[in-house]
Amino acid sequence: MALPQLDGPRLAPAAGGTPRQLVVFLHGYGADGNDLIGLGREWARALPHAAFVSPNAPEPCGMAPMGRQWFDLSLGDMSIIAEGVARAAPPLAAFLDAELARHNLPPEALALVGFSQGTMMALAVGLARTPSPAAIVGYSGALATVETLPAPGTGPAILLVHGDMDEVIPVDAMYMAREMLGQAGLPVEWHVSQGIGHGIDGQGLQLGGAFLKQAFGA
Repeated sequence: MALPQLDGPRLAPAAGGTPRQLVVFLHGYGADGNDLIGLGREWARALPHAAFVSPNAPEPCGMAPMGRQWFDLSLGDMSIIAEGVARAAPPLAAFLDAELARHNLPPEALALVGFSQGTMMALAVGLARTPSPAAIVGYSGALATVETLPAPGTGPAILLVHGDMDEVIPVDAMYMAREMLGQAGLPVEWHVSQGIGHGIDGQGLQLGGAFLKQAFGA
């Protein structure tokens, strides 16, 4: 069965007028687009000309009465996760294309920001896009697949942020992603949030906004 078209809450550029960049938030398991769209308000000063959108994942959450999922939760089996990512990737890619076209923006004006399961989607879909987006910021996530990676020197700027006390996806997942991407010739910036579990702290939020500003050349 085909997955539904994606949609979710949006924020117009704080400076008004036509957007110059597009930042797409990809939420975690059991949440929805409203969970991350507030980051756009936090980053509005750093990115006044960016439009923000936070699509709801295509499936109802399998283990909660509310919320959405990009794919079934199976943290212990990366092969199942990779299959889920591959299934959810086409509707997300189509959504990104449609949003860029709606704002009349080039592919290089795109940034993806994921949390947890959304980071897996951001890395898989963002790294497979040609031309590459400007940036990918991944919070508390993992690299689910390396089947499609850009050539060295052609990929997006990548920032990975993870709490050292993450009880859902251990911080080792970030180190593994950093190593695998580095071996493929893709530079990765990273930050470990001390004393933080499965979430985003103030420093991680500030780093993400500054990273996007630099990646966009703003």
